[in-house]
Amino acid sequence: MKILVTGGSGFIGSALIRFLISETNASVVNVDALTYAAVPGALDSVENDRRYQFEEVNICDGITLHNIFAKHSPNRVIHLAAESHVDRSIDSPAAFVETNVLGTCTLLEVVLKYWRSLNGNSRENFKFHHVSTDEVYGSLETSGMFTEDSPYNPNSPYSASKASSDHFVRAWHTTYDLPVTISNCSNNYGIYQFPEKLIPLMIINGILWKPLPIYGKGENIRDWLFVDDHARAIWSIIDQGTIGETYNVGGGAEMSNLSVVNMICDILDDLLPDPKNRSRNELITFVKDRPGHDFRYAIDSTKICNQTDWSPQENFETGLRQTVRWFIENKKWWQLVQEGTYDGGRLGLNTKIN
Repeated sequence: MKILVTGGSGFIGSALIRFLISETNASVVNVDALTYAAVPGALDSVENDRRYQFEEVNICDGITLHNIFAKHSPNRVIHLAAESHVDRSIDSPAAFVETNVLGTCTLLEVVLKYWRSLNGNSRENFKFHHVSTDEVYGSLETSGMFTEDSPYNPNSPYSASKASSDHFVRAWHTTYDLPVTISNCSNNYGIYQFPEKLIPLMIINGILWKPLPIYGKGENIRDWLFVDDHARAIWSIIDQGTIGETYNVGGGAEMSNLSVVNMICDILDDLLPDPKNRSRNELITFVKDRPGHDFRYAIDSTKICNQTDWSPQENFETGLRQTVRWFIENKKWWQLVQEGTYDGGRLGLNTKIN
């Protein structure tokens, strides 16, 4: 099996590629534009493996994509390339439309042409998997969970762009019979996550004894999914999922943002105790809420658990402790990121889009 992964140098993509190379016999072609979100060092363990190849390509470049498919002849495609940070989408929504909508559409056109050129078993066995987010469903109140039949109701430029990409993938299946599957995942966390996201930012600030800013009152709730569990879920769908189906993937770990930050503080206080006996909970501050901030996400993963052999292996406490320990032990990595592309400052407050 040869799998072409778009966005393979990002947080989830690199975790997926590490899994594919270490736990399967598949060969992998990583197609990535190497934007700011490409994770330095995340693929060092596989880059010299004979089953791994890299192509620096933007998915909006249809001509080059066509040549990549002709060169490598993949029989699976996993589409992860996307702009993914809500705050950045508030500041610059057009970039999200370009990558997540136009880029997905361009990729689908190339894939359809490639798939139609295949014969016999090669065409019969081809699959295209699109990775999306639970944010396309909008916001939940205090009860209920998102299922695969939940109506789309995106509330941010990011989630609107991902909802659009989902619709295009589904349309290519219905209109052109392209063999596709889709997954909508909950919030991921784990090693190598870019520091603009909540958990790595709080860990880093906690290590440095800097303020821990939480939006609003910290009451917003997310379902947290360990990134390695997500990688296994994608593989399970590719291996066992039904063509034309959508699968929701969650970690079964609903937590308020305030509870998450308090847990991070407790773990840091345990692993890096302060000589003055201070607690990092004292660093928590509440800041102006994000515009259009969804209150709650919760994923019902019954379908993927019933139709494949997948279930999450990490609970939130064990996964978070692994993540905190990794950031403590890899200070040089996040210092390099902060010096290069992201200094930890807040995004998403602009009243004017650009």
